[in-house]
Amino acid sequence: MAGDTTAMSPAAADESDIERLLAPLREDPGRSAILTDVDGTIAPITLDPREAEVPARTRDLLRALAARYALVGCLSGRRALDARRIVGLDGLAYSGNHGFELLLPGEDEVRPDPSLDGHEGDAPRFVAELDPGELERAGIRTEDKGAIIALHWRGAENEGAAESLAHEVASEAEWQGLVPHRGRKVLEIRPNVAVNKGIAVAALIPARPVDAALYGGDDRTDVDAFTALRTLRDDGQLSAAACVAVASEESPPEVSGEADLTVPGPEGFVRVLEALAA
Repeated sequence: MAGDTTAMSPAAADESDIERLLAPLREDPGRSAILTDVDGTIAPITLDPREAEVPARTRDLLRALAARYALVGCLSGRRALDARRIVGLDGLAYSGNHGFELLLPGEDEVRPDPSLDGHEGDAPRFVAELDPGELERAGIRTEDKGAIIALHWRGAENEGAAESLAHEVASEAEWQGLVPHRGRKVLEIRPNVAVNKGIAVAALIPARPVDAALYGGDDRTDVDAFTALRTLRDDGQLSAAACVAVASEESPPEVSGEADLTVPGPEGFVRVLEALAA
């Protein structure tokens, strides 16, 4: 548990640890939800985000879980349709852009969050006013995610210099009333709207008769999801909540610090999915 001295490190996450944490979900899969981040959790991080994909073994496990569990969903900083492309399964629920978009199983039409109305262009307008030459010279690439614009510097010739420029951009964005959010070698410029993965989790859970839920993630945005699951449990809407950190050398320490279990990378999270499918 968060703050519990018995929380497990990657080295300590043996089969008994996983079995104990997952027992409430496996006891009644028809009333259990499995929610997961995409990049860095079920899809290995790639130098070019466009090349990311979920390995076939992981995809097969998610397909099997969706047939047994009440809800299987992917929450991503990517757009919902892009997340579904990477995962390769139409039968899951997808929350994209950190909760700004919802794509339900089998649907092709993305549902935007109503709180976004009138703010869709806030971040794109800000980024359009930046000096594109300066960004290019620093090795910063922009990604248009609709209401969110991401600045990536993974693979830049001088990642430290690129990150320094990104910090300057973040300060200016904040001064202009936007919300800068730092991730793993990426800065997202978001509109000042109260949506995050925690809110997305709280919106997804009531969509099915769910009594227990698990969330797996590797970055700061996933800590919001951990918090949301525990709040739902403490409020009596869930009887059990399991929070799994998917650790790497780049993972912020607070992810493991707030998790019930830490596993090493997407390969470690596959063990969790296998145990759920067993």
